[in-house]
Amino acid sequence: MKKRYIFILLATMVVLGGCNFSSADADLNETVEVSLINTEGKEVGQATLTEHSKGVHIHLKAEGLTPGVKAIHFHETAICEKPEFTTAGAHFNPTHKEHGFENPKGYHAGDLPNIEIGEDGKVELETVSPALVLAAGKSNSLLDADGSSIIIHENADDYKTDPSGNSGKRIICGEIKK
Repeated sequence: MKKRYIFILLATMVVLGGCNFSSADADLNETVEVSLINTEGKEVGQATLTEHSKGVHIHLKAEGLTPGVKAIHFHETAICEKPEFTTAGAHFNPTHKEHGFENPKGYHAGDLPNIEIGEDGKVELETVSPALVLAAGKSNSLLDADGSSIIIHENADDYKTDPSGNSGKRIICGEIKK
């Protein structure tokens, strides 16, 4: 009888512990909606950025893109002037590291995994960047004084070449600001 009671108690603790983990994950602090435009200024998608206990959750949907693997990065400034989007600045890099997930010296806080555009020209990305926050006043905040941007490039990121992974031209831009 005592073993059964202990088993039930442990099982209850596991279930409640799992609930506690889920509620901590769902403890959302701030959300930003970002409109994505192409080089002609046409809206082609949306990104939703939400800060939670594990970093910034990114949910991006876009369409009308050329199929294939593309790089995606956060950039320094919330200015998306078409057609080249160079006004978005360099990669978001408050820790002054080199570029790429495979770089032994670390990677930019703005580096994200490549995305695959389907044959139908659509993409959906869900990922979390643990290196970033949305809360104002922190050096790794995407919502600093001049905001930030999210950029999709024409080519894949090779994850090692500094400063941008040979990812090519900027083809999609979204301004991240309050």
